[in-house]
Amino acid sequence: MVSKYSVKYKSFSKIIEEQIKNFNSRGEMLGNAQRNVIKLFSVDREDLILNIKSFKVPNLVNQFAYKYFRKSKARRSFEYAQKLQKLGLGTPDPIAYVEFPSATLFKKSFYVSEHLEADYTYRDLTHNFEIPHHEDILRAFTRFTFQLHQKNVLFLDHSPGNTLIKINNEDYQFYLVDLNRMEFKELSFKERIKNFERLTVHKSMVKVMSDEYAKCSGESYDQIFELMWGETQKFQEKFHKKRQIKKKLKFWKK
Repeated sequence: MVSKYSVKYKSFSKIIEEQIKNFNSRGEMLGNAQRNVIKLFSVDREDLILNIKSFKVPNLVNQFAYKYFRKSKARRSFEYAQKLQKLGLGTPDPIAYVEFPSATLFKKSFYVSEHLEADYTYRDLTHNFEIPHHEDILRAFTRFTFQLHQKNVLFLDHSPGNTLIKINNEDYQFYLVDLNRMEFKELSFKERIKNFERLTVHKSMVKVMSDEYAKCSGESYDQIFELMWGETQKFQEKFHKKRQIKKKLKFWKK
């Protein structure tokens, strides 16, 4: 076993390792566990709930790659969370990562973070336009994304379920989750706007985000909207094509 803990949570190491050891039989499941499994665990500190994400065992090629050449998804999640916090950007507190390599290959890994109770996710904004102050929240989210870009953060999984939203008297706070795919570099204009492509199918939301990003960046609204809406449409076309192919493959397998 290989593990690393944030300094402030080192005292929880035995508890965490015990929960991971019994991960399959303990904890409260969070979400639908299609690929990876997330469970919540209570500890003796009232204000802390552990959010433990179990990454599935990778394919054989990646077992070799993660063993010798690449950092695991759990380790990347932990290190990227620490980087985000150093930049003053929101993400649930990183606690630890734990890996279980074999002698020759990489096997299971776990990322442990503080569980954050959110008021909404960005996905809620795409489904419910009756949320109070919907446009204000959307504009604040756009400013948050602009801040990411200004700090040279490209969140490759910037998708509806991966931003948590907490509201305190119309103060909107945003927290990124599912962090294992990020790049830290200076971004071109196109990379910045393309980063919005997964977020919504609604043209009205793209218009609001384009308007707010134009205000933040000083760039032309028309230029931003044309690119953002175009990239959104391209992404949706690719997404639906992939879905159709998967359905056909499932049919032939039957």
